[in-house]
Amino acid sequence: MALASVPPMLEYEAVLTRPEHLAEIGLTADEVNEVLDALAAVVEQVPLRFHWRPQLGDPNDEMVLETAVNGSADRLATFNVRHLGPAARRFGIGAARPGAIWREMQGAGYETK
Repeated sequence: MALASVPPMLEYEAVLTRPEHLAEIGLTADEVNEVLDALAAVVEQVPLRFHWRPQLGDPNDEMVLETAVNGSADRLATFNVRHLGPAARRFGIGAARPGAIWREMQGAGYETK
């Protein structure tokens, strides 16, 4: 199950609806918001009951870690393994690039919580 909380979803919206990103992906802001609404409909919403800051050097990464910790994640898919990986491991959460986690999920031994 994929997890999400309000702060990252707001960040996704803010970044993805920037004019330069809309031009690059060829979508309108309304279309991006439709995709984000669809994503929000299928993820497990995580309330942020506890804030674990500061854990990371980049304050913008904290919301990702907090969502994983508060959601009792077992894996964190990120392109930023170098920064998020050590902090995630402190909470017993494995961190890897999305492709590696996808391949792991396709293997016979993967179990979800």
